[in-house]
Amino acid sequence: MMGARWVAGGGLVVAIAVGAAAAQDAMNSGNPGNPGIPGLADRPGAESAPIIDEMTPELDRGVRRGLAALAAMQNTDGSFGRGRYGRHVGITALCALAFMADGHLPDRGGYGTVVRRALDFVLDGATETGLLAAETSHGPMYGHGFATLFLGEIHGMNPADERVRDTLGRAVRVIVDSQNEEGGWRYNPVPLDADVSVTICEIMALRSARNAGVKVPRETIDKAVEYVRKCQNPDGGFRYMSQPGGSAWPRTAAGVASLFYAGIYEDDAIERGLDYMAKVAMPGRGMVGPGTAHYYYGQYYSVQAMYLAGGEWWSQWWPSVREEMLARQSADGGWVDHQIGDAYATAMSLIVLQMPKRYLPIFQK
Repeated sequence: MMGARWVAGGGLVVAIAVGAAAAQDAMNSGNPGNPGIPGLADRPGAESAPIIDEMTPELDRGVRRGLAALAAMQNTDGSFGRGRYGRHVGITALCALAFMADGHLPDRGGYGTVVRRALDFVLDGATETGLLAAETSHGPMYGHGFATLFLGEIHGMNPADERVRDTLGRAVRVIVDSQNEEGGWRYNPVPLDADVSVTICEIMALRSARNAGVKVPRETIDKAVEYVRKCQNPDGGFRYMSQPGGSAWPRTAAGVASLFYAGIYEDDAIERGLDYMAKVAMPGRGMVGPGTAHYYYGQYYSVQAMYLAGGEWWSQWWPSVREEMLARQSADGGWVDHQIGDAYATAMSLIVLQMPKRYLPIFQK
C-alpha cells in the first residue's frame, strides 16, 4: 500500500510516495482498462500540459453570461442560495470561487464587490468554535469544508488579511478535531461516522489551507487516505461509506479527487477509479445528465480528477464535458438544479468550465 508525506517545497505541497515496489508497479502498469492511455507517472497533469483549443469563443461567451447570471443571484447580505439552502456558507463559497476562477478577488476585478460581499458573509458566519455555518445550514460540515476551501484560496492570494488568516486557522482546527477513527468526516463536526462525500470536502479544504501556509498534521491526511481507500470497490468505483455498498460515478469522482488532493499521484487505485468513471460517465455519450442524481457535484469532481490526471484522460474528457455543460445553460445564462438550487448549479458549472484558466491554486499539483 502506498502512502504520502506532505512536505514544503518551493512554496507548494509536494507528495512523496512511500513504498518503492508499489510505486514502481503503478508507474509500469499503465491503464489496463483503457489500452493506449499511459500510467499517471508517465505524464504531467493538465496544469502544465494544455491541449489544443481548450478555450473556445463559445466557452468564453457562456462563461460571461454565466458570471452575469450568478452575480444577479447574490442576496442582499452577500450570500447565495434560496429556500432550504438559503444563506448557505458552502454555496456562497462555491459561488465566490466561480468568480475567482475568472481572476476576480475581493474588491479587485469586475466582480470584486461580489466576491468581497460573499467573503464578508462567510467570515460573519464563523462561530466561536471555528465552525463556518449560517442559520439555515444543512449538514454543516459540507458547508464548512467548502467555506474553508474558499478562505484557503483567499488567504493564499492575499495573506495580509488577518481576519481571513485567523478564521481559516480555527476552521482547520475544527476539521482536524472532528475526524473520526476511520479517518473520515460526516455531516456534523463530531468524530463519529464518515462518508466519502463529506471527506473530500474536508481534504480539499485542508489542502488549500496547507498550500496557503496553515499547518495541517500529517497524520490527519494519512488517516484520510486510509479511509478513502477502504471505500473503493473491486470494480474501481467508490461506495458512499466504508461499509459494503455499490459504486457510483459522483462518489468515485470524489474518491479519486481525494487521493489527488491528499498528495498521491501514482497509484493503481486512481487508475482504476478513472477507468470506472470513463466507463459509466464519459460526457457526450448520454450516460449521465442533469436528471442524474448529484449531476453537478459529479461533474465538479470529475473534471478536477481528469485535469490532475492529465494526458489522454484530460484530452478525452474536457472537450466533451465542455460541450455538454454549455448545452445545458439556460437562456438567462445560468444552470438549473431543482434540488439544491440554481446558484449551486451555476457555480459548479462555471468552476468546471473555467478549469483551463488555471487561476485557482487548489487545482494545481
